[in-house]
Parts: sequence; structure tokens; C-alpha cells
Amino acid sequence: MSTGFVTVYLNTQLRTVPVGVTVAAALALHQIDWGRRSVTGEPRAALCGMGVCFECRVTINGAAQQRACQILVCEDMQVVTDV
Repeated sequence: MSTGFVTVYLNTQLRTVPVGVTVAAALALHQIDWGRRSVTGEPRAALCGMGVCFECRVTINGAAQQRACQILVCEDMQVVTDV
């Protein structure tokens, strides 16, 4: 893992996070409520942390349904959650 920090937008809030962490870790680090909703409206949350369950899906740079636990943060990344 590299050292240093990057700035990202988490639900439009500019935040600083360590280089080399996943989007899921960045959201957790900043205690952002980022669960999603099922098709019936039930709250969901990240479950497996390794990309199998697809419960951590967020929108990254306009691309929907991205797995937050599998994607590393990068400078000026824009992350939008369902919450």
C-alpha cells in the first residue's frame, strides 16, 4: 500500500482518505451511512467485504452498481450512495 492521502467526494462531501484503501473503507472511515435499499425498500449493508454478495454497491464517477469493497479510491473520485 502506498503512503499519502487523496481527496474524494463522498455523497458530495469532500473528504481526505489514505491512498490504497477501498471505497467501502473510506465510507466507514468517515462514518458515512452508506447502506443501500433493496427493491422492496429494506435497508441493506455490506456483508462479505470481498465482492461476492454485491451488497456494497454505490455509484462511482457516474457509474452505478459499483462494488465499494473492490474499488480503490483515487483523487477526485465521486461516490454516491443510495442513502
